[in-house]
Amino acid sequence: MYDVLIIGAGIIGTSIARELSKYNLKVCVLEKDNDVANGTTKANSAIIHAGYDAKNGTLKARLNVLGNQMFDKLCRDLDVPFKRIGSLVLAFDDNDLNTLHKLYDNGIKNGVKDLYILSKEEVINIEPNVNKTVKAALYAKTAGIIGPFEMAIALAENAYENGVEFRLNSEVIDIKKEDVYVVYTKNEKFKARYVVNCAGLYADKINDMVSKNRFKIIPRRGEYYLLDKSVKLVNHIIFQCPTKLGKGVLITPTVHGNTLIGPNAEDLEDKEAINTTREGLRFVLDTAKKSVEDIPIGMSITNFAGLRARTELDDFIIKEAEDSKGFINVAGIESPGLSAAPAIALYVLDILKSSGLEFVRKNNFKNKRKGIIKFSDLSFEEKNELIKKDSRYGRIICRCEEITEGEIVDAIRRPLGATTLDGVKRRVRAGMGRCQGGFCSPRVMEILSRELKVKMEDIIKDHEGSYILTGPTKKEVD
Repeated sequence: MYDVLIIGAGIIGTSIARELSKYNLKVCVLEKDNDVANGTTKANSAIIHAGYDAKNGTLKARLNVLGNQMFDKLCRDLDVPFKRIGSLVLAFDDNDLNTLHKLYDNGIKNGVKDLYILSKEEVINIEPNVNKTVKAALYAKTAGIIGPFEMAIALAENAYENGVEFRLNSEVIDIKKEDVYVVYTKNEKFKARYVVNCAGLYADKINDMVSKNRFKIIPRRGEYYLLDKSVKLVNHIIFQCPTKLGKGVLITPTVHGNTLIGPNAEDLEDKEAINTTREGLRFVLDTAKKSVEDIPIGMSITNFAGLRARTELDDFIIKEAEDSKGFINVAGIESPGLSAAPAIALYVLDILKSSGLEFVRKNNFKNKRKGIIKFSDLSFEEKNELIKKDSRYGRIICRCEEITEGEIVDAIRRPLGATTLDGVKRRVRAGMGRCQGGFCSPRVMEILSRELKVKMEDIIKDHEGSYILTGPTKKEVD
């Protein structure tokens, strides 16, 4: 019997799990995929928003601003890369200028600090590559960039170290309400006093298993370009004025030194449609050129798409189901969901307390988590010392990102360690460089095969069925 069962191991589920791990509670996270952070969390703009655009009085506004303030300490504790580089919303005409002032006023109401409206000269001074037709910009100093899947993995590892159980490959197929909740997967059933629905794109499906009060999740696809690290277009997160479809196409540095451009916004029915399209990418590029005219798109190293879980409401759905006490929905967590995640976790704990769950703090909670050593960031002396202790750090596997065998082995052996090619990629960036794994993938697969004691043919790229090898091309002859 669990006190709390969390469905979904994205940034929201892992944030809640980590907060609950501070207390003497029996908690389990069920995830349908073979890894944490395998859904929306792995494919988004990776931005911690300041909080000026969400409508005043909404959960989005309140939790965005609170969450933003929590990232410095949280990322220090969990050893996750995070940079407050600030954001600019560009204005190109009088309508845009009017929008800037509305955003500024809304931001002040929301409690956003360090908001300024900059003149054309001030904008060009700090961003010399922006389109010279710019008239002004809203500058939000508190906006930042982060590794979203790295954050979720760190939260999960820390929660796991503090006693939270994780069951991967455990898709929920049914939930029954008896004296407690009985949650069924294909191979197991779990009993819990409380259930927290963080199923992202499938949160409506999980809700409908329990509650008669329905909502619909609408997948909204966003497509992106990722440019090589040699491209340095902007210093801040560059937005255009938002539309009814969202914050629009942005240009931003990533926390690892690439440049990210996107997304568009296309509402779909298919909750697995993460393919990119020619039309979508063309729209992204054409729109981005309004902000920065000279984009070296030939330096794009990959394209990708992510799906956001939106509803018809212009707000998050975070509440206990009225007809099912102890069942809490955390749904429709579209942007600024990543920014709000730490505050969402605290908000959910308040709901659980109000519903009757007792919280007793642990005396032995471990608030620190040490990340994987980044060999390329070490000094020459530190590298030599590390190689003396473990020779695997002297073997570079991914040349583009300078990732060593030691880092990859650590990624596999850690709590909730990588079992797939993309699982290694998300933990240490092997395969995220210019060649996109063209050279290092076979070696990473060999290491996975060796460490997991499975055949090379059993190593998959990501989701179940995403096989890479079917067998040898040649057979040895005696």
